[in-house]
Amino acid sequence: MRTLLKPTPTTFLIIANLLVYIYTSVVGGNFIRTSDSALERWGQFNLYVMNGWYWQLLTSIFVHVDIIHLLLNMFFLLIFGFRAEGLFSPEEYFFIYFLSGLSGNLLTLLLMHPLTLSAGASGAIFGIFGACVIYLRKTFGQSIVGALLFSFLLLVMTAGRGVNIFAHFGGLAAGLIIGYALAKSRKIIF
Repeated sequence: MRTLLKPTPTTFLIIANLLVYIYTSVVGGNFIRTSDSALERWGQFNLYVMNGWYWQLLTSIFVHVDIIHLLLNMFFLLIFGFRAEGLFSPEEYFFIYFLSGLSGNLLTLLLMHPLTLSAGASGAIFGIFGACVIYLRKTFGQSIVGALLFSFLLLVMTAGRGVNIFAHFGGLAAGLIIGYALAKSRKIIF
């Protein structure tokens, strides 16, 4: 039986996200909402990244705007992450997570205004989701069209005010590509 206390990639990432949120809350002096100064320093502020603050492309994956943002992302990481643990090795899992998060952040950097401020794990989580859904379809010899349609539907359902759809799309695209490549590279016998 899997528990949150068992050291797995998902529990590691949830704990890391929680610790970063606690840290940014203490530094910013507010537990409900992350301060603007903490978001500008550790989130992704495109203008700063363009001026050499490249670490924000990774740190922003662990920074969340407020407690609700954090809780929702960790809920979906829990759901999709535990599924991914059954499909991928820990190294593959972390590769998918970080490359998807980075892909979403790079797309945000390229396509959004320089004054855009973005934060959260959702690009990485979309990558985990995409990798799982396409991996399963490909592994079982099913058409990947269903995986792509399901992925697109989830992407559309999460669009809204204040949502960085570019981070979601970039993470999802990276996850779909990696999941497809992993499924194609394996010979599964049923």
